[in-house]
Amino acid sequence: MFHRRVQSISYLFELVTQKNSLQKLTASGEIEHSYVRFSTGSTLTEVPRKLKRNERKPLVKTFNELKREARLKRKERDDVNEISLHPPHNGLLVKGLIPVAHKVLAARSELVSCVSRVASSIAIYSCRLCEEVHVGHPPHKIRTCDVPGSLTNKVHTWTRGGVEHVLPVVESFHLYDRIGRAVSHNERLEVDRIPAIVELCIQAGVDIPEYPTRRRTCPVYSVAGRIMDFEKKFPKEESLGEDIYAYGFWEKKSSTHHNKSIEFNSDNLNAIATRGMKAWETMRYEGSKLMEKYVAQTCGYCSEVQVGPKGHRVRDCQAFKHQMRDGQHAWQEATIDDIVPPVYVWHVKDFEREEPLEHSLSRYYGKLPAVVELFARVGARVGEQYSSLMREDVAVPELDELKLVV
Repeated sequence: MFHRRVQSISYLFELVTQKNSLQKLTASGEIEHSYVRFSTGSTLTEVPRKLKRNERKPLVKTFNELKREARLKRKERDDVNEISLHPPHNGLLVKGLIPVAHKVLAARSELVSCVSRVASSIAIYSCRLCEEVHVGHPPHKIRTCDVPGSLTNKVHTWTRGGVEHVLPVVESFHLYDRIGRAVSHNERLEVDRIPAIVELCIQAGVDIPEYPTRRRTCPVYSVAGRIMDFEKKFPKEESLGEDIYAYGFWEKKSSTHHNKSIEFNSDNLNAIATRGMKAWETMRYEGSKLMEKYVAQTCGYCSEVQVGPKGHRVRDCQAFKHQMRDGQHAWQEATIDDIVPPVYVWHVKDFEREEPLEHSLSRYYGKLPAVVELFARVGARVGEQYSSLMREDVAVPELDELKLVV
């Protein structure tokens, strides 16, 4: 036994000696090999991995916080006392967030126009079988297509994509009364569905004529855990909801306010991409501010989203163990990534390369949101928050150099 241990230690010492003869540590924190030079000072930020079918999305709040909130609500139901709520929980608007909501909606309109303009010059590919997206030509050869019906070698089946693949639209039911009852299963075809980010702006104070919503002047109260709306019991002289229907908005739409396009004075793609990059950051940053007050719900197993204090009751979930929930969604608090999902694509520093990205070199590639990658390919400056994802300080070796490593 001792003889074998001495042999293993000598073998490890020999490997370390060979490795030291091939590499040399420089003063700048870089390792210089005889075949490739790369930096070891970069910190890699991993993108959120794709969840398995039986895995639930990460919770915004911990289980202990959720239990604590449930105990407080149970105690409020036992104590029959009137509790004053703060905006927006009492039905009133947060006045300081009304300009923020207008800014988010304007940024979204500008972003859609910029993406549509740049996408006409940059090739976009999407896989027919999975949700993989690639920006630029040619599409990559990384074998990550692992869905039912995919090829045995997990190679993607590419087809030309569009704006909807780079900037997917997540829809939500439009609520006439955000603190009213939830949308039932029988009302699923009567209530209109609009982009979730637009619904968030409407609930935060943006008025769009084709999507009416109730603006309260008197707050609601919580009594024994129930919402008491005194505005319904003692209405004012003027009618608050006259000639307004709570559903069927598509029957009398006159314009598409949230989808209006912006005309560009020049054909400079760099300037358009710079505007689009700024609009992307503004929409996500200001949207996160709105979601600190105006909460949204998402299903823990699928991509369904409902903007409002509670989820709907439509039984259309087809995700993991939906039979046990009778098709209802497993609601939890949503984040900005659920409302505006960043579709991550592979990224390399050299945009002029004609060879597709290889599977064996995938560990040397970086990633970026598809919108950011699209704008970066026409010269827009990428923010510092994406530097750890891009991995541009890592030199990508050639295939013959990689064989020497192996």
